[in-house]
Amino acid sequence: MATIRLTNVQKSYGDHPPVIRRVNLDIAQHEFCVFLGPSGCGKSTLLRMIAGLEDLSEGELHIGGRFMNDVPAAGRGVAMVFQSYALFPHMTVFDNMAFGLKIAKQPKDVIDRKVREAARILQLDSFLDRFPKALSGGQRQRVAIGRAIVREPGVFLFDEPLSNLDAALRGQTRVEIARLHQRFANASVVYVTHDQVEAMTLADRIVLLHEGADTERFGSIAQTGAPLDLYHHPKSRFVAGFIGSPRMNFVDAVVDSIGAGRVTVTLAKSGERLVAYVDGQHLQRGQPVTLGVRPEHLCLDVEGQAIQCVTVLSERLGEHSYIHADHAAGTLVAKAPGDTLVGSGERIRVHVPPSACHVFDADGIALRRSPLEPERAAA
Repeated sequence: MATIRLTNVQKSYGDHPPVIRRVNLDIAQHEFCVFLGPSGCGKSTLLRMIAGLEDLSEGELHIGGRFMNDVPAAGRGVAMVFQSYALFPHMTVFDNMAFGLKIAKQPKDVIDRKVREAARILQLDSFLDRFPKALSGGQRQRVAIGRAIVREPGVFLFDEPLSNLDAALRGQTRVEIARLHQRFANASVVYVTHDQVEAMTLADRIVLLHEGADTERFGSIAQTGAPLDLYHHPKSRFVAGFIGSPRMNFVDAVVDSIGAGRVTVTLAKSGERLVAYVDGQHLQRGQPVTLGVRPEHLCLDVEGQAIQCVTVLSERLGEHSYIHADHAAGTLVAKAPGDTLVGSGERIRVHVPPSACHVFDADGIALRRSPLEPERAAA
């Protein structure tokens, strides 16, 4: 079994504050777990601790039920793919992929079979005699992945493997990694990225780490769950702002009234009143809050509660457009159909669905959203 268990794991360097803070996490067999977060949040450090490239300052690490704190990297049954390809320039593709097996003194026929099978899976059959300098960036990354595959590890560790690729290659390689995961029924995958699109498309579960600027929470887990759980039910303003592209719109507001499964707020700078379907039982009238709405949930010229804005810019991307509009609270972004024609400086009415509104208290903690519209829930 290739399960991973982290228990009260912490990492410190000297007298400095911890860069990994009390992490408790279980990663199941065959699970694709993504460590996500902004640069400097400690996600690569956490991955390197699992790999054995960094020591644990505190806590315990188990892989496959085996205590691993003092086990060297070579004995942990893991294979790591780095952001840099780390290929030997004087070796062919075949020799690069076979290097680890040769060091382990595997029989030549076994090495040949494993390398050629991995090359077939990665569509590298015709490149086995080439040197890395004759390969594209995507092909080099596939060689690095192939070098990990031939070892048949229980755990694959990926440290931002797509960062050096262009947009088209990132999409293609992302699909290849997902397919590889399906092929290996028993292997778990831990994947580090700062790109939330990669996380949303690849992960069975996302582990989002707090940003480095938050010194009290730096290196701790902000939220863990399935991608759509974090998207629809963020626990904090940080999670809501990090998951989703473009990021969620945030507007300062104060509580106007509280009802069953709903809260009415008044926007701080415009005085407009909006209803949000959230549980506001612990709120009080006049309390400052933050209203959050994703761009894809804002609509133009639709009946219902709305706010008045003035357009600044339309980003036309073909299938859809992003409308940037000035509001008293700041610039908001709304997603619209690609053929939407809105001129700069034009006054528009932006519909804000109550069911799509998130509300965060003064500490940035999200209020629980109502599962149904209050009227339907009471029926």
